[in-house]
Amino acid sequence: MSGPLVLGIESSCDETGVGIVRGHELLANEVASSVEEHVRFGGVVPEVASRAHLQAIVPALQRAQANAGIDLSEVDAIAVTSGPGLMGALVVGLAAAKALAVALNKPLYGLNHLVGHVAVDLLDHGPLPMPCAALLVSGGHTSLLHVRDITGDITELGATIDDAAGEAYDKVSRLLGLGYPGGPVIDKLAAEGNPKAIAFPRGLTAQKDLVNHRFDYSFSGLKTAVSRWVETRRRDGQEVPMADVAASFQEAVADVLTAKAVDACDYLGVDTILLGGGVAANSRLRGLLEERTAAAGITLRRPRPGLCTDNGAMIAVLGAEVVAAGRRPSSLDIGADSGMPVGTVVA
Repeated sequence: MSGPLVLGIESSCDETGVGIVRGHELLANEVASSVEEHVRFGGVVPEVASRAHLQAIVPALQRAQANAGIDLSEVDAIAVTSGPGLMGALVVGLAAAKALAVALNKPLYGLNHLVGHVAVDLLDHGPLPMPCAALLVSGGHTSLLHVRDITGDITELGATIDDAAGEAYDKVSRLLGLGYPGGPVIDKLAAEGNPKAIAFPRGLTAQKDLVNHRFDYSFSGLKTAVSRWVETRRRDGQEVPMADVAASFQEAVADVLTAKAVDACDYLGVDTILLGGGVAANSRLRGLLEERTAAAGITLRRPRPGLCTDNGAMIAVLGAEVVAAGRRPSSLDIGADSGMPVGTVVA
């Protein structure tokens, strides 16, 4: 398979990722996670994450180069996440990418982390039909996107107005004493429970909310509802059915995410939607979205679970698309942009 040979670096949160692709062919994807260092804090600590990136970036680069079987002088471009994300964490990846670009005399592309989650599916399933929709669900972001051109024409149709879905998972997990990160442990526990046991609320789905927030998400109220339900049971001396709480909470999240995603496809008149982001590995979200898109005649694209979490491959393949499209490289003086809008693909 031909295409630009691109090295991608991702360091927006707590994973240090280095990926190498040739077009849509994945040659290497090395990820060093610092999640264990954050467990005792119950969430990501920016300073801890930044220091972990400093320690992991060079070894990850060396492993990726060895696994890809290339010399760094062969790459056509260096791609790196320039936002959104944690400022200090982004700076580490940017510094490494700039150093490589200067040392190798290669063009530098500062790219959007969120768009990378869309682009990574190209490694599994090839070119995306355009236009299409994308549902991105992670610890920091929950967004519905209208993708007309993955290299530069993307608009945000809706987003979370408070807690992202992954953030809600972490907070509910902490409430139940299940630890961090919350997504995998709640997903596993939910398999043992009844998703209809507790009628938790579906945020921003009332008729009055659909006027201004038809495609927006809110999980803060759901998190509070779970907290109050559990606190009431404990106060009354009753046992908390942990599996039922996990299953009912997860069902509420998946129900809202998938219903609005299918509605977005109908609104946009598109017949393909991509599911991406770390929470896209959640079994109930994947299963329910598959059911609802199939019923609506919509094609669902989902990267393999291992490519859903943050990684360098997603930045590398987005970089390959940008290079192939002839987009202008970024300046070497680009800075980290923690709030980079999804419409900005190349910084």
